[in-house]
Amino acid sequence: MSFLVELLTKQGLITAFAVVGAIIYLSHLVSKYLTGGRIHGSAIAILAGLGLAYAGGVITNGQKGIADIPMFAGIALLGGNLLRDFAIVATAFEVDVVQARRAGLLGAFALGLGTIIPFVIGVAVARFYGYTDAVSLTTIGAGAITYIVGPVTGAAIGASSPVMALSIGVGVLKAILVMIGTPFIAPYIGLDNPRSAMTYGGLMGTVSGVTGGLAATDPKLVPYGALIATFHTGVGCLVGPSILYFTVRAFTGG
Repeated sequence: MSFLVELLTKQGLITAFAVVGAIIYLSHLVSKYLTGGRIHGSAIAILAGLGLAYAGGVITNGQKGIADIPMFAGIALLGGNLLRDFAIVATAFEVDVVQARRAGLLGAFALGLGTIIPFVIGVAVARFYGYTDAVSLTTIGAGAITYIVGPVTGAAIGASSPVMALSIGVGVLKAILVMIGTPFIAPYIGLDNPRSAMTYGGLMGTVSGVTGGLAATDPKLVPYGALIATFHTGVGCLVGPSILYFTVRAFTGG
């Protein structure tokens, strides 16, 4: 047993792939047999990952979740920025350029709305719960754009660690809601073609949520929704610490 633990610890990245693969496989089984496919396996896998991260933090009193356990340290690399961005870029290669062009100004307009509306809602909710300073309001609002934009914006404008953690939580919650809700609303909004998928991706703005939701709706639409949703990370990281922050600051006075 000790030999196995030592081997899994030394081969951390391979162990991480095996653990994540097992979680995804079990999550899809749960989705198929316990929810009848109504809740996509990706959503269940995210919830399982959050549960394991919490358990790892409780067990080790660390800050990296389950990755603080030596045998699972490779998960920190597997879940890092490098492989995440690689996966996003790889997804875009499945897009048909002719179909992508059809989004045109509509896709750009959806991208703008999908950046501003979640931010305004996030700021309003943060204000309702007692946050009054521009830094905290902007950071939490940016988290409502995506869970990546929140901490990036917070780090740039000097937000505290608890506020940045809260912005990540807001973004993750949004991703899960989009992932679960997409298959239910798809028939009512005409989400059945590449153009509507790109518009939807622009409005929702969460790559993981849109990808998981479209996978449960129609896997062929995934690259198109992810194509526009991916831009939210870049756009949000650009306007979050600049235009959006100074706008909030103008309204709050500091």
